[in-house]
This record gives sequence, C-alpha cells and structure tokens, in this order.
Amino acid sequence: MKDVETTPSTLDSSAGGVAAVNAVALRVEKALPPPTRRLLKTAYWTLWFILTPFAVASLLVWALTPASGVDRGGLLGWLESWVREQPVPVGIVTFTLFEMSLWAARHRLPLSSHAHPAFRADLPKGLRGPFERARMLLEEAASLLAKHKGAVQNELSANDREKLRIDLESLEASMEREPFDEEAFVDALVRADGEVDVRLGRWRKSEIREYAESIFVAIAVAMALRAFVLEAFKIPSGSMIPTLQVGDHIFVNKFTYGPAIPYTHTRLWSRMPPERGDVIVFAYPEHPEQDFIKRVIAIPGDKLEARGGHPILNGWEVPSCYAGPYSYTEGQEGGRHEGELFVEFLEDEAFLTLYDRQSPQTDYQGPFYVKPGEVWVMGDNRNNSHDSRVWWGGQGGGVPFENVKGRALFVWLSVADSMDWSRISAPVMGRPPGKGPFGTLPATMKALEPAIDTCLRARPSVDHTTPPRGGQVVR
Repeated sequence: MKDVETTPSTLDSSAGGVAAVNAVALRVEKALPPPTRRLLKTAYWTLWFILTPFAVASLLVWALTPASGVDRGGLLGWLESWVREQPVPVGIVTFTLFEMSLWAARHRLPLSSHAHPAFRADLPKGLRGPFERARMLLEEAASLLAKHKGAVQNELSANDREKLRIDLESLEASMEREPFDEEAFVDALVRADGEVDVRLGRWRKSEIREYAESIFVAIAVAMALRAFVLEAFKIPSGSMIPTLQVGDHIFVNKFTYGPAIPYTHTRLWSRMPPERGDVIVFAYPEHPEQDFIKRVIAIPGDKLEARGGHPILNGWEVPSCYAGPYSYTEGQEGGRHEGELFVEFLEDEAFLTLYDRQSPQTDYQGPFYVKPGEVWVMGDNRNNSHDSRVWWGGQGGGVPFENVKGRALFVWLSVADSMDWSRISAPVMGRPPGKGPFGTLPATMKALEPAIDTCLRARPSVDHTTPPRGGQVVR
C-alpha cells in the first residue's frame, strides 16, 4: 500500500490547502489593525473608559465634599454630607454610572471608529449585538490564523482549511451585502462560529484558562486597590472611643495623601501634611510593624501642650462642649470605665472625645514642638491612649509623613461580643456618628444624643476653632 502522503490526489489537495491558507492570510492582514490603528484603539479605551470616568467621578466627589464645619440644609446639604462621609463608595458608584453611560454611547465617541466601526445604516437594532459579535469572530479568527499559521497548515487538512476560509468569507460577504439580508447574515454567523470553534478551537483560550485569567485579573485589581486606594483595618483597642469602638472594622483611604509605592517610603505625589482633625492610620514610629490609628492634633510648626488631656495649640486651647457622663467596658474581660464626654471643635472638624476617670491622668504635658515632616496625634479617648504625648519613654514624638498610610473613612463591620448592626456605615470623619445620613451612635451613647445635638448647634465659627500659627501665642 502506498503512503497516503505521496498520492497525487493528496498532493493536489495539499496545494489547494496552501492556497486556502494564503487567501485567509491576506484577510488576516486586512482584519488585524495596523500599528497606528492599534495605538488609536488603545487611546480610545484608555481615554473614554479609564481616564474620563475616573476624572469625572473624582471631580464630582470633590465638588460635593464640603468641610464638616459647613452644614447646608435641604437636599443639597444631605447630599454633600453623604458624599463627605462616604467618598470612596460614592466615587465607585459614580465611576460605574459614567462607565455605563459612555458604553451606551461608545459608537458616537471620538476615536470610536478605530475600536467600533460604525454600524451600517440599514442594520436592524436587534442585530447590532450579533453584528458586533461577527466582527469580533472575524478578528479572533484572523488573529489565530496569523499566530498559528504553521500549525494550522500542518494539523488541518486542505478540505478543513478551505471550508474555514469559505465560511469566514461568506460571513464577511453577508455583512457587506446590499441590501442587507438578515436571514443570510444570521445563517453565515452560525456556520462561521461553529467552524471556528471546531477547526481553531484547539488554539482558542480554554474555559479553564479564561477563568484563571479572570481570577488573576480580579486578584491583581484587588491588590492594586489595597496598595493604592483602599485597605481594611480592625480596631483592637479602646484608644479611639467613642469615635471608634473595639471590634469596628474600617476602610482607610490610602489615596488621600498621595498613593504610596508598596515596600517603599515614596509616594507618587504627596499631599502632606494631613490636616488637623484627620483620623489617620500609620506605622507606629517605635515599632513600624504595628499599625496605629489616632487623630491629628498638631502639624509642623505647632507647639502642643495638654492640660488634663485637653490639647492646647500655640497657647490656644481647642474649644470643646461638655455633653455628659459616659461609661464603657473595654473588651470581654476589661473593667468598667467611666468618664466625661465632650464635643471638640478643631478647624472645620467636630468630633467626640472622652476623658476617662479610671485611667491615670496627668495634669500637664508638654510643651512639645512639631518638627517639619511630621504630625502629632492623640487618641479620642484622651486619658487612655498611647499616643504622641507618651512615646519614646515619655519624651513624646511625632508621626513621620512616610509612616502615614491613609485617612479613615467609615465602619463597614462591627463585631465585638456580637454583631452591632447599628455601627455599619458609621463615618469616622465629619460630624459625630449618627448626625449624617449613615451610621448611628453606639447604643450606650443614645441618652447623650440631645446634648450632642445642642453642642453641635452651638458650635463656634471656623474662625474661632482655628489655632494661631506656630510661634504665635494667644494671651
């Protein structure tokens, strides 16, 4: 018996198959975008589906974020308070909505012709999806044939290659036919799709590979978000009571002060220092492997003192309003603590502070001088907080800018002895919890809500809550 590969009929068929592959290769060159078109296509996707929605979302969040000292009424005031307390979720929702709007108008955007060629005028609306699918199928087939040309010629018979070529050409012809024939187009698409799947399926991405790539992309996005934008932290101690309770889980905005390059002390750009009143997460200067959360009280150039735990900046005592007695239990085995609750006003921030009577108290601390490149912090639980006043063996110390990780946003989960649903979405910054559209005061603080409201209504103007510049002393 003769070897099959040497029969004249097979040689003829092989020659025909080579011609078929060459014909498809010509279509490959036509279907695949040239370098210039690929560049414009990349520019189109980057501009309209990454940069534009990000810029618009950021601008909207910025425009609707007033200082906490500004309390407008009505719907606008409610919206501004909402955006200020939940900037990241609002930004994500806004980004998504703009992305969806741009996608709906994708064929009418500048540069769209390089990514989405215009539909023919007589194409029924119901066939726009299949028509776009047909374009993608032709481009995918062209790409596979170009990338695996040798393997296609060696592994597919001449008849298979010819059948593939005919079906792809038939699909392209049905897309260009005048007038447009819906039935012929649908039939050609079904046949070409099946042919590509059967003949080129071995070079297509497998379902497992597609899932693996999707999971990899999801993990990469999550890691990028964690590194540059948002990270979750758990509150293990009571140093920030009453603002934060033990067991609160919070999100921290790492983008606020400039995105830090992981494993370095360098930021892509810096917006430093944090403002007075900001609640920040940072690497504890004495043991950088530990993360602390405190409130910024003093910035470079300030002189900080504390009398009975109350901060004094440049000779000026931070204004506060007494709200009443407050008690809490720290941890499952902790003792009962009692103290005095105040609403404190620092620049445009208003926040709750606690002066614990059970903890050791120091009548006077300071003076401390804040050096360039650092901020000094205090816990809202003023007499029960390991903060700048007592670091470095009681000498005091600041938080270097490079140690700052981000600004606290809101509570997304609260689990101590049990789940506390009332804490979900409670803001960390802005008006005290329970005063905005999200979050409520802890149940143990409900009785003090009228007094807190009274303090907030009587709050001083920003001019009277802003300390003098460093070196100036109020007499």
